[in-house]
Amino acid sequence: MGLSPEFMFRIILAGVLGSIVGIERARSGQSAGVRTNMMIAVASCMFTWLGVEVFSRLSPGPQDTARIAAQVVSGVGFLGAGTMLQTKNKIRGLTTAATIWLVAAVGMTVGVGEYWSAVFVTLFALIALVILAPISENIKETAVERYKERKEYEKHTHDTDAEKRKRMEALKLWLELKKDADQDEDVTVED
Repeated sequence: MGLSPEFMFRIILAGVLGSIVGIERARSGQSAGVRTNMMIAVASCMFTWLGVEVFSRLSPGPQDTARIAAQVVSGVGFLGAGTMLQTKNKIRGLTTAATIWLVAAVGMTVGVGEYWSAVFVTLFALIALVILAPISENIKETAVERYKERKEYEKHTHDTDAEKRKRMEALKLWLELKKDADQDEDVTVED
């Protein structure tokens, strides 16, 4: 069959779409950038094309072209797992791992000739990554603040009885002073 214009178009389109996602990841300072996402998209496209177009013609009898697709998904899952880092109580890289999986799907979509579907998914993912980043960051910051408040509260709930009594006495004194101050405000002087 040789090198066809259709095959070259598929590889180039997969590379461009993978690069678009890679540019966003690189701009965000993530480990899997332009080249990584491009290579994943191109490789996924190539494997899918081989399974659908080439291997099905070379082997006689019924073919299961989905086997190669399943192996691409498994292999890309391994790559995505490699981008995640776990520290004390935090996991980083989940979005990058998800984009690696997405870029592989885009490459596979191009590999079977569904060009507009691949373009749509790439643009949708890019918009989601860019627009949802500040929203996600805000949610994370709020969650961290609530966690700190809860830890501060829990720290005080483990106080000794003497510490609790002191705090209660201070609270009672404050309430009495506040009550006296409130009563002083209600006093009116008439001529």
